[in-house]
Formats: sequence, C-alpha cells, structure tokens
Amino acid sequence: MRKPRAKTGSPRGGTSKHRVAILIPCFNQEQTIGKAVTGFRATLPDAVVYVYDNNSTDSTLDVALAHGAVVARETRQGKGNVVRRMFRDIEADIFVLVDGDATYDAPSAPALISELIDGGIDMVVGARVSQDDAAYRRGHQFGNRALTAFVATVFGKDMRDMLSGYRVLSRRFVKSFPALSSGFEIETELTVHALELDMPIMEADTPYYARPAGSESKLSTWRDGVRILRTIFHLYRSERPLAFFTVVGVLLAATAVVLAVPVFITFIETGLVPRFPTALLSTGLMILAFLSIAVGFVLDTVTQGRREMKLLAYLAEPPLAR
Repeated sequence: MRKPRAKTGSPRGGTSKHRVAILIPCFNQEQTIGKAVTGFRATLPDAVVYVYDNNSTDSTLDVALAHGAVVARETRQGKGNVVRRMFRDIEADIFVLVDGDATYDAPSAPALISELIDGGIDMVVGARVSQDDAAYRRGHQFGNRALTAFVATVFGKDMRDMLSGYRVLSRRFVKSFPALSSGFEIETELTVHALELDMPIMEADTPYYARPAGSESKLSTWRDGVRILRTIFHLYRSERPLAFFTVVGVLLAATAVVLAVPVFITFIETGLVPRFPTALLSTGLMILAFLSIAVGFVLDTVTQGRREMKLLAYLAEPPLAR
C-alpha cells in the first residue's frame, strides 16, 4: 500500500499550509466509529480521517468507509501495532490521534491544534474532564493517577492524564517516535519519549463522555494496568540504567552487610568463622552489588548514545511553521 498523504487543510486556528491527519485505530467499534468520523470531519473539514482496523469481527471498516474515512487494516493485534503502522504510513504536518469509541470531544480539536502551532509544541495531550459519572470508571481513574505520579517521579515532569488517548502531535514527534509497544501501553511510551528528549509538551482540558449504549470498552483495568506498569519498569531500566542498577546494587550490598555483621562479630570474638556458607553468600552478594553498579555505568553510556540518535532523528525533521 502506498503511503497516504493528508490533504492541505486549514483547521480553525491553524493555517492553510498545514496538512492535518486524524488517526483513529479501531477494533470492533461499529457502534461508535461512525459518530467519531463524522464528528472530526465536521470539526476539521479540510483534514483527512484515517481509520485503521485491527482484525475487527464486526462492520467497523464498512461503517468508517461509509462515513468518509480513508480505511486500512493492521493484522498484528494491539493498539501499539496499529499506531506504529499509522505513524509509518501516513504523511501530514499535524497528527490528531484519538480512539474510535466516540468518548473524546471532536470540537476540542481546533483548540488543541492551535496550542500546538502557536506554542511551538510537539505534543498536546487532551486531559479528560468527565461529563458523566459513567464515562471514567473509578478503577481507571485510580490507575491513571498512580501511573502518572510514578512517571512524574521517575522522569521529572508533572502530568495529569498520561493515559489519555486524545493527542495532537507534530510531524517531527511522529517521525522520530520508535513505537515499540504493542498494546494499550502505547500512551505511556508516547509520554516517555517526549520526556526523554525534553520536547515541549502540554495538556489541555477536554470533555470526556460515556460510551454510547451497546459499546464496550476494550481496556481491562487490571490486565492493562499491569502491562502499563511493566512498560514503565522496562522504560525506567532502559532509559535510567545508572539509577536502576545503582538501586539494585545498594540493595544487594545492604543484604550482604546484614548477613556479614554476625559473622564478623563472631570472628572478632572467637577468631573463627563457623558460618562459612553465610560468609560466602555475603561475599558473593557484595561482588554482585559492585557488578550491578558497573553495569549501570556502562549501560548509561550506551543509553546516552541512543538518546542522542533519537534526538538527531527528531531534529532532522523541520519544526512546524507557525
């Protein structure tokens, strides 16, 4: 399939020289995709709406096509796989990434695009403001707050809605994003990518609505929460290796000292080492502690080089003209 190109559009608050693409990854959303496509086509009439179907067993693709979207398929299951394919295939200056469940507010898109253009921002996140008690389940709210707080602590950036699926992205962000995730943890990876390269990003409040009757969420609070937490853990290990392996080393060293103290006291008092296996274990743990810290230093150098490569890929794309 040839790479589709977004038409030159003029979003309200934008300029005619910016090509805008609406990206909607979908899986079994026949109940809502029509409303989502219609809403964004009405709000941004000069933009192109792309719907990529992810092995739906219903009529999602037919409904999207009937409502005027450009449609395609991604057979590898998972939202991250779909987003990776969309970022690779689609050419535009501004990308609006949104879910196809009709819970996000299409009329907010022009304001988010204006923030991106006027502020020289690379990612504007639509922070969800619930318009209905049923829109945002308490379990999801708690998980979002906990994960957002964890990322803020690790990467040093306060955010309110790290897991929002409503984002406006610059071309230089999209084309420099490695997209390694396969599932719903893609939002976490998008956020961490921006924080690692110190990109200009912001959040803007947007209404968030309950899903229409007959439509079910594909997100599992516990399963996907664990996956997102695991993603954060792996990203922390790969992006902050010195801190990660230093913590591991300190824990190993502390354990070694706790085990060694009684052995050392006995040796001072009697001149004997009766608990020889404990002494060996303590010595081995201390060696592992130093090795862990050494590995952290080596991987920190590797990570720095990799970060510089990603930064060069980011800078290779021209900034969005205002």
